[in-house]
Amino acid sequence: MSQRVAVVTDSTASLPAELAAEHGVVVVPLQVIIGASAYDEGAPEATPELVAAALRAWTPVSTSRPSPELLLARYEELAAQGYEAVVSVHLSGEMSGTVESAQVAARRAPLPVAVVDSRQVGIATGYAALSAAAVAAAGGDVEAVAAAARDRAAASLSLFYVDTLEYLRRGGRIGAAAALFGGALAVKPLLQITDGKVGSLERVRTTGRALARLEDLAVQAAGEQRVEVSVAHLANPDRAADLAARLSERLGEQVVGEVAAGELGAVLGAHVGPGMIAVCVAPVP
Repeated sequence: MSQRVAVVTDSTASLPAELAAEHGVVVVPLQVIIGASAYDEGAPEATPELVAAALRAWTPVSTSRPSPELLLARYEELAAQGYEAVVSVHLSGEMSGTVESAQVAARRAPLPVAVVDSRQVGIATGYAALSAAAVAAAGGDVEAVAAAARDRAAASLSLFYVDTLEYLRRGGRIGAAAALFGGALAVKPLLQITDGKVGSLERVRTTGRALARLEDLAVQAAGEQRVEVSVAHLANPDRAADLAARLSERLGEQVVGEVAAGELGAVLGAHVGPGMIAVCVAPVP
């Protein structure tokens, strides 16, 4: 007999509410703190525009993980709904304490909870959660559902361009990039998520060259595979739309659905700053 397994993720997974609901994925919010005000990500007040404006004005901006109590409440609700296990898929534990909160909550949960550290951020975590949900819907047990999330996340490539490393430096998320770039903040850095951390990829002198390089690297990553591709930005809609259009043209029928282009959520946006462009390429299992 198949297990009834629920899938939980967090708001940094960048899943639109209607898509998460369609696939039965439960989303738990992180918080963004702007000045003295705290907002749940996804709340009407916590807009990317508000975050971008605060960062430009040097208003203090920080983020906060969900508490173990909040995650435990979700796990308890799912148990009450008749689920027999949960797979909880979250952004990299190297960059957030969300995984740790989930692990603490899992130990107190009334049903088995497998916590998956996606070692990713943004929609790459979202794709992992959706793959997990597909296996759960097909009757997979908790081990198969968790494995689907891990495999999808590991196969995905997350690349991004930032106007400046200053915001990553402020938040302590710059990782290995600091060693390469040091104080050379005038360059246009290309970064990638490597083993759960922000890692340096290349440095480029102009924005145009940086975005052209992002495009080439995304096409290279896709190879001959069928892929899902997403472009995200913070306060840079025109360039994001242009990149999405070029990727759609170059990858053609390899892309499942459309190359999506949308604004990054408030929590991740707080750490990368205005002007950021990201692309995720996720091979389809």
